[in-house]
Amino acid sequence: MKINSHYLELQDSYLFSTIAKKVAAFGESHPDVEIIRMGIGDVTLPLCSAVVEAMQKAVAEMGQKESFRGYGPEQGYDFLREAIVAYYAEHGVSLELEEVFVSDGAKSDVGNILDIFARDNQVLIPNPVYPVYLDTNIMAGRSVHYLQADESNGFLPMPEESVDADIIYLCSPNNPTGAVYNRQQLQAWVDYANKKQAVILFDAAYETFIQDASLPRSIYEIEGAKTCAIEFCSLSKTAGFTGTRCGYTVVPNTLVCDGTKLNRLWLRRQTTKFNGVPYIVQRGAAAVFTPEGQRQTGEAVAYYQKNAAVMAGTLQKKGVWFTGGTNSPYIWMKCPAGYSSWEYFDYLLERAHVVGTPGVGFGENGEGFFRLTAFGDAEKTKEAMRRIEVLG
Repeated sequence: MKINSHYLELQDSYLFSTIAKKVAAFGESHPDVEIIRMGIGDVTLPLCSAVVEAMQKAVAEMGQKESFRGYGPEQGYDFLREAIVAYYAEHGVSLELEEVFVSDGAKSDVGNILDIFARDNQVLIPNPVYPVYLDTNIMAGRSVHYLQADESNGFLPMPEESVDADIIYLCSPNNPTGAVYNRQQLQAWVDYANKKQAVILFDAAYETFIQDASLPRSIYEIEGAKTCAIEFCSLSKTAGFTGTRCGYTVVPNTLVCDGTKLNRLWLRRQTTKFNGVPYIVQRGAAAVFTPEGQRQTGEAVAYYQKNAAVMAGTLQKKGVWFTGGTNSPYIWMKCPAGYSSWEYFDYLLERAHVVGTPGVGFGENGEGFFRLTAFGDAEKTKEAMRRIEVLG
């Protein structure tokens, strides 16, 4: 028996596990200190009433023989998939029902989608990057080429014709940087992918935070995307499903590689390895797309956007360079001169009792940068930024 030795190539500890250990140790030695957490991008507002009511009704159904449901379709119940198709239509994107696959979150699908691709594909991944993109490819033993995202390009790298690629990871609004691609930039990526016969894995988990109508919320708003892109989305930040788990992946029927529809391969993978999202959760998810659900979840998004505005305002006042904060729940700020990412993490924790995420944890291009999230309590966010402001 041999292990998958590629796991040994991973960092010893997942970024957020390291942060949790540091914060726990500080809390134990400073029990009277209030620590404000703005590191992990977990939501703080509860599920909206439309979702809760739908799930309660579904629980009652599961308790009656006449309405009990056992195994459901691995790709999701039609009532939810139809709601997702209608949601896309509202934003000018036409989808077929069989192109939508319900999942337990974007993170799972972003990693699992690699099952349908050969190991010898050349992968393009932005640096800095959400760790799951990189780690899942390392686990599979793939060769990775980095897209250099930095201050000079606003952390929005563009394609290079001299670089060949098979799989391309894009996230917009971006995690961790909060940067958002415009239509012209995404069109350049779509054109590049079609020319190279590559596939874009497009993470749209934060699309609902885009308020500027000129910015695309889905890559399928871009001409030619349906022949080169798979889109992942999640209800975690859109509707507070971080503890409930539900998302969806779109694989267009027109996306063909080696003469094979990727939609068919993904369906085969899911029906083999995935038992589907619980009926109760899917009923709650469907409620998100109702008019009342959209209004209520929109209020939650607006709450977090106000937090982001408070954060951005403080940094602007201090003259700190940053991306995000607008059309995104993340702030990606430059550390004060002389501080590395982890040094600034320790400094904020010890002096302001505020927790963020060291940029270097997302890749070497994140060194000297720091991520803050807007998913906290409004008053605690204001207090955290007050503490940061008085540090000078």
